[in-house]
Amino acid sequence: MTLTETLPRRSMRDDVFDILHKRIIAGEHRPGEWLRQDDIASQLGVSMTPVREALDLLVAAGLAERVPYRGVRVVELTHEEMLDAYGLRILLEPSAARLASDTATPREVEELKRLLVGTFELVRLEDMSRLRELSRQFHAAVVMMSGSPLLARLYGIAAAKFPDWMLYEAMFRHPEALTESLRLEQQQHRAIVEAIAAHQPEAAARASLDHILSIGKDLETYLEIPRELIQQKEQQFLVK
Repeated sequence: MTLTETLPRRSMRDDVFDILHKRIIAGEHRPGEWLRQDDIASQLGVSMTPVREALDLLVAAGLAERVPYRGVRVVELTHEEMLDAYGLRILLEPSAARLASDTATPREVEELKRLLVGTFELVRLEDMSRLRELSRQFHAAVVMMSGSPLLARLYGIAAAKFPDWMLYEAMFRHPEALTESLRLEQQQHRAIVEAIAAHQPEAAARASLDHILSIGKDLETYLEIPRELIQQKEQQFLVK
């Protein structure tokens, strides 16, 4: 049975992207593993074109990297790269939330609420790839609401180097932590939305910072980055 026989009519590129995205989140493709176009096309029963386009989407999403003359592989980040992206998120996201709370329109707030509500039912391990995507959309939406295209561009660079997909993949290996992790994430996202909706800049910035620092704890718990390195990065980037 081929992919065209089993999946609803959508863009074939998007279908292939979703499948590869879920495989990476589930740990079926490990960091550093090469994603061979011909192998994937053969497995899914599709042509090379949608596979190539799906790989481009994976690269844009930060899950894969293109190596000249070699191909595409699942991204393999060093601790230094992860922490650098973490530090930039500490700087950028609270600033974006503060700005967004000043300028947010009712329509933009409703979109944030829609993204938040969309995560409520995603509580199973097989939901992690969809949850990751909604979470990324949520954070990106807050940054876009800041009204600063340059800030949004810088955030996009940082987000591409931040290993959020590795954190979700870790939930497959630590299912006992799933419920509490998701509860905390939803609670923190809700606090950001409420502060922005109430046009409270400092509360929005604080809620955003609390959320990013909480993710920093996950870097230690799930990815085993030494706590002292995380604290050093926080001290460097936290605004005094």
